[in-house]
Amino acid sequence: MSQLAARLAEATLSLCRISSPIGHEGPLADHVERWALAHFHREAVCRVGHSLAVGRLEDPRPTVALVGHLDTVPAHPHDKPARIEGERVFGLGSSDMKGGLAVMMGLAEDLPLDDLPVNLMLILYEREEGPYLESGLGPLFDKRPELKKVSFGIAMEPTDGVVQVGCVGTLHATLKFTGRSAHSARPWQGENAIHKAGPLLSELLARQRVEVVNSGFAFFEVMSVTLANGGRARNVVPDTLELNLNYRFAPGKSLEQAQEDVRALVAGRAEVTFTDLSPSGRVCADNALYQKLLAATGLPAASKQAWTDVARFGEWGVDAVNYGPGETAQAHQANESAPIPGLAVAYEKLAAFLKSAR
Repeated sequence: MSQLAARLAEATLSLCRISSPIGHEGPLADHVERWALAHFHREAVCRVGHSLAVGRLEDPRPTVALVGHLDTVPAHPHDKPARIEGERVFGLGSSDMKGGLAVMMGLAEDLPLDDLPVNLMLILYEREEGPYLESGLGPLFDKRPELKKVSFGIAMEPTDGVVQVGCVGTLHATLKFTGRSAHSARPWQGENAIHKAGPLLSELLARQRVEVVNSGFAFFEVMSVTLANGGRARNVVPDTLELNLNYRFAPGKSLEQAQEDVRALVAGRAEVTFTDLSPSGRVCADNALYQKLLAATGLPAASKQAWTDVARFGEWGVDAVNYGPGETAQAHQANESAPIPGLAVAYEKLAAFLKSAR
């Protein structure tokens, strides 16, 4: 293991040992703020809640922002303590995305920031793992609207070391089926709301993913019921059933179009209430800094078959991509881990990009 890899592994481990499940990011934000004040001037550190923008906002050079969220999903009951075993770092958030945070912070410590051809900024924020409107990015950008002038953003989400472009949009809708209660010994006296949902559930079971190609990249549109709630007792015909439908839709489709897709699926068979709406992310294949980053990695780009804040940056007119050292298959897993060699590779590729980008 190289000295760089070992150092980044220890930095990742230290971050994993600071618990930061969504809604409880304060201790990690305090740690990152102390680190930032040790390496940057006070005026270059802006904190809003548990989110931070670190770096100079006014600079004649094009600004590249490395972006990472501080929160994790809640801990799994079978998670073991954070640790290093062989060539992997184990710990909640190691892949998603404290390994990426360690790389960001290492680059800011090591690179000659004043001599780079680009102005480097770090954006670290709370509540990414929750509803779209509760993200810490919104208040941070409200306080510092100059952030919308960033030339290029790199979300350090787990991507297996491959640049991933765009991202699918996501919405959640509550589908409420209404029946009439009755004794389960005489179901003909009522109307079973759960049974009424059967045809729609059968359609979803048979529904195939829909491939959509955008700028040469394939994305898949999928609909899934992820939660169900209905019934009052074992011997009562249920009069209501609520399903949570999650729809992932491709770049190029608006939120309004996505909502119409859901209404068309339901076709009046249930009451539809949209509860969380997150736009898709633009594929910025025409951005020169993206092309330089891609060249630095030496690997072809892929599409992002998930939602990330690339979409939010796109809403603000900022081109952004996903690139990070974590493994996509480890995100949100019990006993999550990240590959230590990947930390060093991501560091080296980003360092090469930042030193040569113009």
